Amino acid sequence: MKKGVSFLVAVALMALASFLASAFDPSPLQDICVGINDPKNAVFVNGKFCKDPHMTVAEDFFFQGLKNPGDTQNLVGSNVTLVTIEQFPGLNTLGISIVRIDFAPFGVNPPHIHPRAAEIFILLEGTVVAGFVTSNPEHRYFSKVLNKGDVFAFPFGLMHFQYNIGHTNAVAIATLSSQYPGVITIANTTFGSNPPINPDVLAKAFQLDKKVVQYLQARFE
Repeated sequence: MKKGVSFLVAVALMALASFLASAFDPSPLQDICVGINDPKNAVFVNGKFCKDPHMTVAEDFFFQGLKNPGDTQNLVGSNVTLVTIEQFPGLNTLGISIVRIDFAPFGVNPPHIHPRAAEIFILLEGTVVAGFVTSNPEHRYFSKVLNKGDVFAFPFGLMHFQYNIGHTNAVAIATLSSQYPGVITIANTTFGSNPPINPDVLAKAFQLDKKVVQYLQARFE
């Protein structure tokens, strides 16, 4: 009898633990979500409405475009081709996405954060420095020179970058652990916000002259 009771108690505890482990709000797939009482003015969150499974076809799970090089004729010398749920609806609910990153010689994918994803970066061509910095208070910097075929992981939500140190173009593929990982480019977000952040705030935060901050804000307008 005691064995039977012990077994039931163990099963109950396991069930409770399972319930507690799953009883949480899923990570949001958008930056903001304000509560609203009128559903007519509401939007669907965390993904898309699902297509009728009986109407699903192979093309829903097929994407073309990563074979095409991105245009790197810009100020940072890089281009990111996104394949998230917005470009590839078949990714809905799968929790994954992929990007192609093209680098001109000495091009950089500037320091940025994915607020909803970790990332695995696979270098296909070229020589690239990849690095990330941990959160406060340590700010530890991890970096590695990558060559063709090398892989580097960027932990969830940490600031990271890639920089082509070669004299030739570089190409990489990166996979991310969210169907809509989001991206916060540090320089653009800080100096190009709309409306602009008070330059006194940024001057104090970055220990810069206010005129330097205003110059940077003008660059990122």
